[in-house]
Amino acid sequence: MSTSVHALAHCSLTPDAVAEFLALPHQPAVTGDFDAIDVVLRARGWSWEHECVTDSYRTGFGHVLCAEGGTPFGDPTARRFLAFGELYPVDPDDQDLDNVSWLGALVDDWGRAPGWTVRRPATVDACTEVLDRAAAAVTAHLGAAPEVTVISDAAVVTGPPMPHRIWRTGTQAVVLGPHADNGPYGYLTHLQLAASPLNLAPELPPTRETAALDRWIEAHVDW
Repeated sequence: MSTSVHALAHCSLTPDAVAEFLALPHQPAVTGDFDAIDVVLRARGWSWEHECVTDSYRTGFGHVLCAEGGTPFGDPTARRFLAFGELYPVDPDDQDLDNVSWLGALVDDWGRAPGWTVRRPATVDACTEVLDRAAAAVTAHLGAAPEVTVISDAAVVTGPPMPHRIWRTGTQAVVLGPHADNGPYGYLTHLQLAASPLNLAPELPPTRETAALDRWIEAHVDW
């Protein structure tokens, strides 16, 4: 496959990281007070993260975590995502490569964190391999293969489609795949693991109903 990704930064997702992430709704709730949250972050080996994703957290495994409602702990009604990759796809509307320098620098910001590596240039196949390894980690933790694997444009506005994989636990929808970086950055895409309350859209449409399946994914990963 020809080069179709200017740069890819990623940090391996492990079963332990998946376990920590999916347990967050069941942790003791922490008030919105900065100092109280900071105590919990330090005890976990986490830190605040404001550069890669505004108002997010850097976990002890090195991933970037963002939570609906501001705090990731003890809220079973909140959606969360854990970014373990950031890519800058080739933009067909930027044939003069005017945006390469600053968007590539943003991917480098992701890649400077401990545990992260940057590949430049990259391919969609390389990004898919990162997703495949992450899926193996989720499967190892949950003890089950994904219920659905689908090539989908859901929640992705940049670059080519890649696989979304879906698991359902008793209470959570777990979705692994690409997602548009919704910051003011333009043409960047997260590789992420998302978890959200299953009751946001409990009935999973058949894979042949692609539009309904896209809406199901978006209900669980977007806010």
